Amino acid sequence: MIEAERRDARIRIALADDHALVLEGLRALLQAEPDFLVVATATNGEQLLTEIRRHHPHVVAMDLDMGTTGGLACLARIRAEGIPVRVLVLTGYSDGAMMRAALEGGADGYELKTEPPRQTIESIRQVYHGRLVFPSAAKRWLLGRSPGPPGADLATRERAVLDLVAEGATNAVIATKLRVSENTVKFHLQNIYMKLKVSNRTEAAAAHLKSSGRG
Repeated sequence: MIEAERRDARIRIALADDHALVLEGLRALLQAEPDFLVVATATNGEQLLTEIRRHHPHVVAMDLDMGTTGGLACLARIRAEGIPVRVLVLTGYSDGAMMRAALEGGADGYELKTEPPRQTIESIRQVYHGRLVFPSAAKRWLLGRSPGPPGADLATRERAVLDLVAEGATNAVIATKLRVSENTVKFHLQNIYMKLKVSNRTEAAAAHLKSSGRG
């Protein structure tokens, strides 16, 4: 069975939501994509964990509110057990605190159920390819309301990440040195890029060196 999975080039997806109508609608939407294969569905966190172990999906798209074992608790179990799966949180919670909790807990993306279906499909593809995904509306939560110059509102941990980026450290090295997950490093980098008004780590490093008088 595992050998057959390797030969199938489609993205294997597991879905979890405690609303059957939402679950079946999402399954039908994704199954229509030629590069997707929905291998399992679940209505709660415990069931999802069982299905992940059984079917070995590449990506899990799950809600946060799923009864006794909710999304965040399930995410913590997935990461604690070292299960090699990408996780996209697909939820109705649009507040910044919940998004931060999910991404810092190890989620690879955060998507709102109110977004167009095509965006959800694309988010799954991006998460599968290792890109961190979050709502465009999150920009205001991450940037805050600081009127200062670019970079003036960087948090202490963000500055630590930026120092290491400027030294040429990879995400894996940064994660090891700061004792966080690589996904948390990606999350901090997204914040840094927006606060510095740059688009990549090279520009961020250059801006940091210039501001510190080393550029």
